[in-house]
Amino acid sequence: MTSLHSSVVPGSRDRLGNDPIFALNAEAARRRAAGESILNATLGALMDDDGRLCTLPTVLETMARVQDHTAGYAPISGLPAFRAAVLHDLFAGTELAARAVAVSTPGGTGAVYEAVQNFLERGQQMLAPSFFWGPYRAIAAHTGRSIDTFPMFTSDGAFDVDALAAGLDAHLERQGRALLVLNFPCHNPTGYSLDDAEWARVAEVVTAAGHRAPVTVLVDAAYMDFGGELARSWVQAVPALMEAATVLVAWTASKSLAQYGARVGALVGLHRDPSELSQIDNALGYSCRATWSNCNHAGQVGVTELLTDDALRARVGAERSGLLTLLRDRIEVFNRHVDATGIPTPRYDAGFFVSVLTPDEERAAARMRELGVYGVPVPGGIRIALCSTPAAAIPRLVEAIEAGVAAGAT
Repeated sequence: MTSLHSSVVPGSRDRLGNDPIFALNAEAARRRAAGESILNATLGALMDDDGRLCTLPTVLETMARVQDHTAGYAPISGLPAFRAAVLHDLFAGTELAARAVAVSTPGGTGAVYEAVQNFLERGQQMLAPSFFWGPYRAIAAHTGRSIDTFPMFTSDGAFDVDALAAGLDAHLERQGRALLVLNFPCHNPTGYSLDDAEWARVAEVVTAAGHRAPVTVLVDAAYMDFGGELARSWVQAVPALMEAATVLVAWTASKSLAQYGARVGALVGLHRDPSELSQIDNALGYSCRATWSNCNHAGQVGVTELLTDDALRARVGAERSGLLTLLRDRIEVFNRHVDATGIPTPRYDAGFFVSVLTPDEERAAARMRELGVYGVPVPGGIRIALCSTPAAAIPRLVEAIEAGVAAGAT
């Protein structure tokens, strides 16, 4: 029997319940289960060359050990020790922790949600580069906001700071405030990382805009611990950004500790004015209570130990270095093969993803799927998850990419 009336409100009807990336992953899995030879480069989780999820033994041991002592609720904004541990992880050796607050969130996604909810009014837009993590759009839409973009790259492949400046100016003119999201280092989906000079230029632009109206910069640092030489370069830019802006940082244990399912994250807020910092802390705590109430208690306890116990932290660092080597080897092989084809890609030397550029991403991705190779179409390119692609499969991957890019150009 079909109902003549829908109880789902109009704004929530006709939505896709599954993320496009997970839908593509499921399609690839179905084809593989049916006996096809499938290369799946869609999901952002680090896998070994045999297709097993990479984990860190010390992290697994610690998380298992704390389970029996954490059946009760955690505080709304997170365990104080966890919040302090995140600040220390980000800002040890600087004075920034004294000018920061943090709340626990369900992964980095929860941190982005908190930022959009509290630093934009309903109907306003967040600002991001033209290449961006797809769920940003869904998060913005679900909170009654939307996303606007500026061209990410100049004609010579550098980060387009002038386009960023123009985007900020337009937002301040149109809505009287701006929330700028910068997913660096190891940008998802392009793999690009800002160098020190680029961060300095970004800070100059943000400071100029921040003297005119409220500007907030969200540094989505999800992949920071896989960022190689530029992993912490953004921290040096924070004091300059704070001269005239609020700075937020989305922190997560999903990648750094290979604990995607634990959903342990944090949103960090920094401001030069203590009274404003108190307002930020209160606003974020309120949103925690009104949305997920509180976060994974066991996860916070385990992560706190891993961040603060010197012996555990050293063991995790040694274990993570093996994963970094695995990923760097794949990046080296990929860059060598793709450079030989002349396929355009952004600068890529660290991180889980890279994008190949194409004017027709849907046609390019469809051609790749015909060859049994799955990437994720994004506006202007195809996102490739090298984190889940064995080095031995990269020649096949690049061959399919070349065919896809050719199809996308016709």
